[in-house]
Amino acid sequence: MSLITLTTDFGTGSPYAAAMKGVILSINPAATLVDITHAVRPQDIHHGALVLEDVAERFPPETIHVAVVDPDVGTDRAIVWARIGQQQYLAPDNGLLSRLARRTPASKIIRLENKEYWLRPVSATFHGRDIMAPVAARLSLGLEPEKLGPLQKRLVDLTWPEVRIAPDKIEGNVLLVDSFGNLITDITAKMLSGRATDSHVHLACSGRETWGIHRTYADVPAGNFVALIGSSGRLELALVGGSAAARFNIKAGAPVVVTWE
Repeated sequence: MSLITLTTDFGTGSPYAAAMKGVILSINPAATLVDITHAVRPQDIHHGALVLEDVAERFPPETIHVAVVDPDVGTDRAIVWARIGQQQYLAPDNGLLSRLARRTPASKIIRLENKEYWLRPVSATFHGRDIMAPVAARLSLGLEPEKLGPLQKRLVDLTWPEVRIAPDKIEGNVLLVDSFGNLITDITAKMLSGRATDSHVHLACSGRETWGIHRTYADVPAGNFVALIGSSGRLELALVGGSAAARFNIKAGAPVVVTWE
């Protein structure tokens, strides 16, 4: 498989992603490169983990996903290759793969220690270019992952807020704010299954409230605060025709309360 994706916090105007692509294509000119995003919030491992959870498994089996959100670059933190489901991942072992691994435990994890497959010299501040990119390229040419280093038993996990579920209430949090300013929560459609979604359900977040869970944004007029189940299967809160995050100054981590009358 010569399909390689990149997920980073480099920023859309940065040359760092291009440097990684140059390394990959120098080793495997036939590789197909796909940018998942370079707009992960800087050094925000939780955000990167959510992006991978929502997107990576949409790709064909054996895709090689390279993820670089690495605030501890240059330290003794591990870089790993992991097989999760039918996908391959290269990432710092800092929790970036934790959401994926919670849903589908990794069947094999290998710590990257064999320097034969790295660039030389290795910069202390750019392991994405000097370690992960050349390893991804060589994997796409058929390199056996077992040659990269020793086996590792488990991946680093991250702490995530727990959703609290009661008969007449669900208390969750805003997981992230998307590029439209919509508030994506950790309350899922499955958690809401079997409960009323009409005007008997009340939703509140940071002093803002709305009634009912709708099918789409256009179900209510522009300028209204609306709740719906988004494409990720999670409850979203949005401002129709605008940015709920900017208008109401709501950020990731804000509490969300759903109640029924």
